Amino acid sequence: MMNTQRHLGAAVLAATLAFAGCSMMPASMGGSAMSGSMSSNMAASQEVPANSSAGSGSVATMLDRSTRTLTYTVTYSGLTGPVTAGHFHGPAASGANAGVVLPFTSTASPIQGKAVLTEAQMADFVAGKWYANLHTAAHPGGEIRGQVAAR
Repeated sequence: MMNTQRHLGAAVLAATLAFAGCSMMPASMGGSAMSGSMSSNMAASQEVPANSSAGSGSVATMLDRSTRTLTYTVTYSGLTGPVTAGHFHGPAASGANAGVVLPFTSTASPIQGKAVLTEAQMADFVAGKWYANLHTAAHPGGEIRGQVAAR
Protein backbone atom coordinates (compact mmCIF):
# COMPACT_ATOMS: atom_id res chain seq x y z
CA MET A 1 0.00 0.00 0.00
CA MET A 2 2.77 2.44 0.98
CA ASN A 3 4.66 1.68 -2.22
CA THR A 4 1.53 2.38 -4.33
CA GLN A 5 0.98 5.71 -2.58
CA ARG A 6 4.61 6.67 -3.17
CA HIS A 7 4.35 5.86 -6.92
CA LEU A 8 1.04 7.72 -7.17
CA GLY A 9 2.58 10.74 -5.40
CA ALA A 10 5.58 10.69 -7.75
CA ALA A 11 3.30 10.48 -10.79
CA VAL A 12 1.21 13.44 -9.59
CA LEU A 13 4.36 15.47 -8.93
CA ALA A 14 5.78 14.64 -12.38
CA ALA A 15 2.52 15.61 -14.09
CA THR A 16 2.35 18.87 -12.14
CA LEU A 17 5.93 19.80 -13.06
CA ALA A 18 5.36 18.92 -16.72
CA PHE A 19 2.21 21.07 -16.86
CA ALA A 20 3.90 23.99 -15.11
CA GLY A 21 6.85 23.77 -17.48
CA CYS A 22 4.59 23.88 -20.53
CA SER A 23 2.74 26.94 -19.26
CA MET A 24 6.05 28.84 -19.07
CA MET A 25 7.07 28.02 -22.65
CA PRO A 26 6.26 30.35 -25.54
CA ALA A 27 3.03 29.55 -27.39
CA SER A 28 5.08 28.45 -30.40
CA MET A 29 6.56 25.69 -28.23
CA GLY A 30 3.27 24.56 -26.72
CA GLY A 31 3.15 26.99 -23.79
CA SER A 32 0.61 29.58 -22.77
CA ALA A 33 -0.17 32.41 -25.16
CA MET A 34 -1.23 34.63 -22.26
CA SER A 35 2.12 36.30 -21.65
CA GLY A 36 5.56 36.49 -23.11
CA SER A 37 8.84 38.31 -22.97
CA MET A 38 10.70 39.99 -25.80
CA SER A 39 14.04 41.72 -25.88
CA SER A 40 16.60 43.42 -28.04
CA ASN A 41 20.03 44.96 -27.98
CA MET A 42 20.14 48.59 -29.04
CA ALA A 43 22.87 49.98 -31.30
CA ALA A 44 23.60 52.86 -33.67
CA SER A 45 23.97 50.34 -36.50
CA GLN A 46 20.23 49.58 -36.25
CA GLU A 47 19.26 53.22 -36.84
CA VAL A 48 17.90 54.12 -40.29
CA PRO A 49 20.18 55.58 -41.44
CA ALA A 50 22.90 54.10 -39.22
CA ASN A 51 25.26 56.43 -37.36
CA SER A 52 28.70 56.10 -35.76
CA SER A 53 27.70 56.38 -32.09
CA ALA A 54 29.46 54.03 -29.68
CA GLY A 55 26.35 54.02 -27.46
CA SER A 56 24.60 50.80 -26.63
CA GLY A 57 21.55 49.62 -24.76
CA SER A 58 18.95 46.96 -24.29
CA VAL A 59 15.20 46.75 -24.09
CA ALA A 60 13.36 44.01 -22.19
CA THR A 61 9.60 43.66 -22.26
CA MET A 62 6.88 41.49 -20.79
CA LEU A 63 3.44 41.41 -22.40
CA ASP A 64 0.39 40.04 -20.59
CA ARG A 65 -1.89 39.23 -23.51
CA SER A 66 -4.97 38.70 -21.35
CA THR A 67 -4.86 42.34 -20.19
CA ARG A 68 -2.77 43.68 -23.13
CA THR A 69 -0.41 45.18 -20.50
CA LEU A 70 3.14 45.83 -21.67
CA THR A 71 5.86 46.30 -19.05
CA TYR A 72 9.27 47.45 -20.26
CA THR A 73 12.78 48.33 -19.13
CA VAL A 74 15.26 50.16 -21.36
CA THR A 75 18.88 50.61 -20.28
CA TYR A 76 21.64 52.44 -22.11
CA SER A 77 25.16 53.83 -21.81
CA GLY A 78 27.85 55.56 -23.83
CA LEU A 79 25.60 57.96 -25.73
CA THR A 80 26.91 61.26 -27.12
CA GLY A 81 24.81 63.20 -24.60
CA PRO A 82 21.60 63.17 -22.60
CA VAL A 83 18.58 61.45 -24.10
CA THR A 84 16.21 64.14 -25.37
CA ALA A 85 13.39 61.71 -26.23
CA GLY A 86 12.72 58.00 -26.20
CA HIS A 87 9.85 55.86 -27.36
CA PHE A 88 8.61 52.74 -29.09
CA HIS A 89 7.95 53.18 -32.81
CA GLY A 90 5.88 51.01 -35.11
CA PRO A 91 4.71 49.26 -37.06
CA ALA A 92 7.94 48.74 -38.98
CA ALA A 93 10.22 45.89 -39.88
CA SER A 94 13.92 46.06 -39.11
CA GLY A 95 15.51 48.55 -41.51
CA ALA A 96 12.39 50.70 -41.84
CA ASN A 97 11.17 53.72 -39.88
CA ALA A 98 7.73 54.36 -38.39
CA GLY A 99 5.96 56.86 -36.17
CA VAL A 100 5.90 56.97 -32.38
CA VAL A 101 3.52 54.47 -30.80
CA LEU A 102 4.39 54.77 -27.12
CA PRO A 103 6.52 57.59 -25.65
CA PHE A 104 8.65 56.84 -22.59
CA THR A 105 7.65 58.87 -19.54
CA SER A 106 11.28 59.38 -18.47
CA THR A 107 14.63 59.25 -20.21
CA ALA A 108 17.03 58.38 -17.37
CA SER A 109 18.49 54.87 -17.54
CA PRO A 110 16.90 52.55 -16.63
CA ILE A 111 13.70 53.68 -18.32
CA GLN A 112 10.82 51.68 -16.90
CA GLY A 113 7.15 51.81 -17.74
CA LYS A 114 3.86 50.07 -18.26
CA ALA A 115 1.06 50.63 -20.77
CA VAL A 116 -2.14 48.97 -21.92
CA LEU A 117 -2.04 48.38 -25.69
CA THR A 118 -4.88 48.31 -28.17
CA GLU A 119 -5.56 45.01 -29.98
CA ALA A 120 -3.86 46.38 -33.13
CA GLN A 121 -0.81 47.59 -31.17
CA MET A 122 -0.51 44.23 -29.44
CA ALA A 123 -0.66 42.39 -32.79
CA ASP A 124 2.11 44.60 -34.23
CA PHE A 125 4.20 44.24 -31.07
CA VAL A 126 3.90 40.45 -31.03
CA ALA A 127 4.77 40.34 -34.75
CA GLY A 128 8.09 42.10 -34.01
CA LYS A 129 7.07 45.35 -35.70
CA TRP A 130 8.00 47.67 -32.81
CA TYR A 131 11.40 49.14 -32.04
CA ALA A 132 12.76 51.19 -29.16
CA ASN A 133 14.56 54.39 -30.14
CA LEU A 134 16.57 56.88 -28.08
CA HIS A 135 17.25 60.38 -29.43
CA THR A 136 19.99 62.85 -28.44
CA ALA A 137 20.93 66.38 -29.54
CA ALA A 138 23.74 64.98 -31.70
CA HIS A 139 21.37 62.42 -33.27
CA PRO A 140 17.87 63.93 -33.28
CA GLY A 141 16.57 61.18 -35.58
CA GLY A 142 17.76 58.54 -33.12
CA GLU A 143 21.12 57.55 -31.67
CA ILE A 144 20.44 53.92 -30.83
CA ARG A 145 17.63 51.60 -31.80
CA GLY A 146 16.55 48.05 -31.04
CA GLN A 147 13.89 46.05 -32.89
CA VAL A 148 11.89 44.20 -30.23
CA ALA A 149 11.93 40.47 -31.01
CA ALA A 150 10.84 37.31 -29.26
CA ARG A 151 13.46 35.57 -27.18
